[in-house]
Amino acid sequence: MQREISGNVALVSASSSGLGKASAKALARRGAHVVVNGRDEERLAEAVAEIEDVAEGEVVGQAGDLTDPDDIEALVERTVDEFGGIDHLVTSAGGPPSGSFLSMDDDDWYHAFDLLVMSVVRLVRESAEYLQADGGGTIVTVTSRSVKEAIDSLVLSNSVRMSVIGLEKTLSMELAPEVRANAVLPGPHETSRIEDLIEQGVERGDYDSYEDGVEARGEGIPVGGMGDPDDFGEVVAFLSSPRSAHIDGVALPVDGGAGASNL
Repeated sequence: MQREISGNVALVSASSSGLGKASAKALARRGAHVVVNGRDEERLAEAVAEIEDVAEGEVVGQAGDLTDPDDIEALVERTVDEFGGIDHLVTSAGGPPSGSFLSMDDDDWYHAFDLLVMSVVRLVRESAEYLQADGGGTIVTVTSRSVKEAIDSLVLSNSVRMSVIGLEKTLSMELAPEVRANAVLPGPHETSRIEDLIEQGVERGDYDSYEDGVEARGEGIPVGGMGDPDDFGEVVAFLSSPRSAHIDGVALPVDGGAGASNL
């Protein structure tokens, strides 16, 4: 798979940190030209530099807010202007606020829908003609294991992310055979956000050490702990490559076996 997507063009949203960045790195390692996106320009520049260290292709950054339609249009336009098209679209977005049902007002619901669903709708709409051209391409939507099993205090994620799965399945049929669309459902991974949360827990006295925090957050995961973001990125790269040519419309948990759902 190392060279199968060399020279392809990949747009990865919300990729200045976390699993989006891990996905961009994996694609860049395989020679794809990658456009990295984030709201914070300083963090975005740091991510571009980090990805360039492992990249075989070119890496560019484009700042933008995924809840702003104009920013999404500019993100796609920048990708096409830089590289002439788009072969692979990876949609990622930060998580909505945690909390119970009764703690959320209408604005919380509308913002979560805009962030998680409409960002994908707009990105695919703007990218579709390029993904369908020159033999076709791929879409990978990064969602959450919450679409399989509801997670306590995450009512927005539990509810709204289900729409992304319905959209992904529909796209897998409507855009085929030129474009394949799949989703990945991550469980806990040791991202910078999780690292920060664990360090905050150490400061509060919740954990005796960082290592204790990692162990606590990895409890109940059959493979023996939280995932490595780089390994998650490899899953996204696989689904974007010809090696997965007969995989379409799948929602793939990447949770170390932690989920108890049969389907």
